[in-house]
Amino acid sequence: MTISVLLILSCALLGCIVGFLAGLLGIGGGLIIVPVLSAILLYFEVLADEYVIVVAIATSLASILFTSTSSALAHHRNQNVPWEIAPWVMAGVAVGALVSGFMVALIPVHWVKWTFVISVLLIAAKMVFSTRPGKAKKMRDLPSGPVLTGITSLMGALSAMIGIGGGVLIVPLLSYFGVDMRKAIGCAAVSGIVIALFGSIGYVVSGGQALKLTDGFAGFVYLPALFGIVLTSWFVAPIGAKATHTLPVPVIKKVFALLLVVIAGKMLFY
Repeated sequence: MTISVLLILSCALLGCIVGFLAGLLGIGGGLIIVPVLSAILLYFEVLADEYVIVVAIATSLASILFTSTSSALAHHRNQNVPWEIAPWVMAGVAVGALVSGFMVALIPVHWVKWTFVISVLLIAAKMVFSTRPGKAKKMRDLPSGPVLTGITSLMGALSAMIGIGGGVLIVPLLSYFGVDMRKAIGCAAVSGIVIALFGSIGYVVSGGQALKLTDGFAGFVYLPALFGIVLTSWFVAPIGAKATHTLPVPVIKKVFALLLVVIAGKMLFY
């Protein structure tokens, strides 16, 4: 068995995990893919350490394009996508992701790593505190379409920079304004497609001079790893989407938050 086959099998196993989480929580899975794929790339000595984190982020985004599509289709079939607000959110994240993807080649790699670590820790804290029982939430009016687009453009930029689908940012935002949790997750899944598409375009173009297609790279995207992840995540995502109706999501969020803290710690040593 060659190293390339082992690498693809490792990524396929990773795809099972992120596919389920994509469907369950509306996230693209990048929070898991980036650190795990970084470790896989280092283990198989795919490329120099200098580009590992950026390649992991770019490949994560490219895989999210497929995973989020599968998840979004499942949520649409379950009538969990609020199409009255989804286009405004999608427009915002598209602009932010495209700009961020093009700019990443100009940002020092250690800045990208620290942005990822800090963002993950903040997201973990948000997940823990958002599941605590307390006073009834005050109903807030959802912003107008253009304002919502402006807010989500910032989320799209950050999501593309750290290689996530945006669900961990969009779901809390929409929940804050009183959108039903399942509807928020469905909207996040649809938005993840846009973030992944426009973010990936930026990473492919900006990485064209640094890495070669003959070595398996499309810009900063590593194609063998992308194939392995998508091989399983596409089929597992609908299972996670179905599980949103049966599993206790608050408990899962707490477990996921703990996992994020561990991931952030591990990333500091890459």
